[in-house]
Amino acid sequence: MLNQDELDRNETGRLIGSDKVEGTSVYGADGNRIGSIERVMIDKITGQVSYAVLGFGGFLGLGNDHYPLPWQSLKYDPELGGYVTGITTKELEGAPKYGVRSDWNWGDDAAVRGINSHYGVPFA
Repeated sequence: MLNQDELDRNETGRLIGSDKVEGTSVYGADGNRIGSIERVMIDKITGQVSYAVLGFGGFLGLGNDHYPLPWQSLKYDPELGGYVTGITTKELEGAPKYGVRSDWNWGDDAAVRGINSHYGVPFA
């Protein structure tokens, strides 16, 4: 069995473990940090990552709202060590979200399509 240092060395190039994505900073179109990825949502059938859930707001991670972002709307920037999206903090105000005491209904196709529509990303 590999220890954590060996796992870190074995991640190469284009592949990354889900535990490394969670907690990664997300930067807006204006270059400012807007939050961090709290989880990734993986399609059970295709195995493709479909969404990243952005934690935003609150104080010291408490009381964050959760914003599902289409995975295609994020691009990794090695210089920033985080993901960049074409949205700003201001644009998040009207975006689909759920709070700390609720959860997103991932089984609601209309709601999921609404995420993609909001960000101008085709629904696959």
